[in-house]
Amino acid sequence: MTRPSLLLSAGEASGDMYAARLATALKQRADIEIFGMGGPQMRAAGVEIITDYSEVSVVGITEILSHLPSLIRAMRRLLSEAERRKPAFAILTDFPGFHLRLARKLKNRGIKNIYFICPQFWAWRPWRVRVVRRRFAQALCIFPFEEKFFGDAGVPVKFIGHPLVGAVHASLDRQAFCREQGLDPQKKLVTILPGSRAAELRQHLPIIREACQRIYRETPAQFVIAAAPGSDLASVRQGWAAELPVKIVVGQTYNALAAADAAIVSSGTATIEAALLDVPMVVVYRVTPLTAFLAKPLVRTPFFSMVNLIAGKRAVPELIQNDLTPSRVATEIVRLLNHQAARDEIRSDLAKVRQRLGPPGAVDRAAEAILHLLFSSHGNAK
Repeated sequence: MTRPSLLLSAGEASGDMYAARLATALKQRADIEIFGMGGPQMRAAGVEIITDYSEVSVVGITEILSHLPSLIRAMRRLLSEAERRKPAFAILTDFPGFHLRLARKLKNRGIKNIYFICPQFWAWRPWRVRVVRRRFAQALCIFPFEEKFFGDAGVPVKFIGHPLVGAVHASLDRQAFCREQGLDPQKKLVTILPGSRAAELRQHLPIIREACQRIYRETPAQFVIAAAPGSDLASVRQGWAAELPVKIVVGQTYNALAAADAAIVSSGTATIEAALLDVPMVVVYRVTPLTAFLAKPLVRTPFFSMVNLIAGKRAVPELIQNDLTPSRVATEIVRLLNHQAARDEIRSDLAKVRQRLGPPGAVDRAAEAILHLLFSSHGNAK
């Protein structure tokens, strides 16, 4: 009997991380073949990568247009392999712009889809939940309020909890991290997570660089940039003032966050990581003006950052689009560095956020749900 196969797909760094953990959990439980789209972490977890996510990892409505040829190529490669291998299921991780289209084409070829890490349609374009209902056999959601949102729309849904709970730990304490990186543990430390995509780095880094100069003029801080794996390090290094004490680290994000007095964090998964490590943060995000103009009518929530959405309040400062200026970033960070009460207030709210993220073991629960579907469908096929 041939081994069952699964198509597993992720379109960005955070999805690669989640999907890699899921692949590991699935392979620990069953003898299965997994292939699909992803990056270094999925490859390391034993997934056969058909197309690398770097080909499709774009952000913003206008930016997608210039990447259309590579998006189409990636889609065709995945569909060609799916037709050849006939996977029992396709497990698609977030990244709705690409995956909803892929799901339609896969379903038309008789392949059932599972959504792992559901897209945040409750926050923007909520009517698109109908597309999930039509194209997916199962949705695995990571926030408790998502279960009702998807369930009310008729989507077969299961709440698994957040995959990062129980998985985010520093391996070094502040003293050891500072010693390893040549930093002074007695001085204030600001950790910067500027984003993983090239477009995010282009939008964020010039503003963050100027903000850090302003911060440094007001308080003798030191700065660590935690670059995402696969980032263009040359562009991350470029343009920093010579007098600024700046270190760039790769693969040390959790240590860099845990050591920080405050952090500047690009909106997304990184804000959850910072919350789990109890780091007072300022959330930043910016896209091109045209993308912002086109997206504005689609947004349905009072907050942009995931931490504030989960908290149901402005737990952390968020500087989005025109609010993201060097002056505003510097003001918020200096306030956090110099006022213990401001840091304590954020930490109190972050504790509530952590409580709402669910218990550890989300990836194991996801793997068990997928294998239950896999083997019950195989049983039915017999």
